[in-house]
Amino acid sequence: MSTISYGQLVHNGLWKNNPALVQLLGLCPLLAVTASVVNALGLAAATLFVLVTSNLCVSLIRNVVTDSIRLPAFVLIIAAAVTGTELLMQAYTYELYQVLGIFLPLITTNCVILGRADAFAAKNPLGPALVDGLMMGVGFGAVLVVLGAIRELLGTGMLFANMDLLFGAQAASWTLVIAENYVGFLLAILPPGAFIITGLLIAAKNIIDTRIERRKQIEVVTAGNKRVRVTGDVA
Repeated sequence: MSTISYGQLVHNGLWKNNPALVQLLGLCPLLAVTASVVNALGLAAATLFVLVTSNLCVSLIRNVVTDSIRLPAFVLIIAAAVTGTELLMQAYTYELYQVLGIFLPLITTNCVILGRADAFAAKNPLGPALVDGLMMGVGFGAVLVVLGAIRELLGTGMLFANMDLLFGAQAASWTLVIAENYVGFLLAILPPGAFIITGLLIAAKNIIDTRIERRKQIEVVTAGNKRVRVTGDVA
């Protein structure tokens, strides 16, 4: 069992080991359905629910299942969670369920979920497994939403269009028109645009990490070069 702290779990999921920007897992749905914020939010919520549920269940049975049936058992758990998510979306957000289409059942094969189940939840107790699933889901969902917002803004000149698909009729007025009479940048809402913007997000994260690391090194060198003033006699 690992001795990782809850703070490390939060930092890993949201930034250091982000599934989308660092592990580069789950790129198929990430690139396919993030043409708008509402699509990204829908997939993010579904993925988060499945991640938390599967991590909890896998952690509970980690001392029961043998190595020979470990992976099949994990896949069955994930598939059951995905089925539950699909039924909930069919009941409450049917139009969004239709928009997301095949990418909802494909959550079952999402490497983010199976990877966390096998690499972490199967080796840790309930509390850390829950936090890991929650933070990995939030980190993955945050990238989905940011990517969806950028693509929607560049492609249509609007933000939060069709939010009623997820939040009901009261959200129909949430649309923000950023640019009037905007022609639209078609590349942004096409798959090549998703690849380009995702690459820019990864590059931005790498630049930030490099600057943080460089600043830490400068602080260490500066601290090491400080002179210590000694008073009194030195034997």
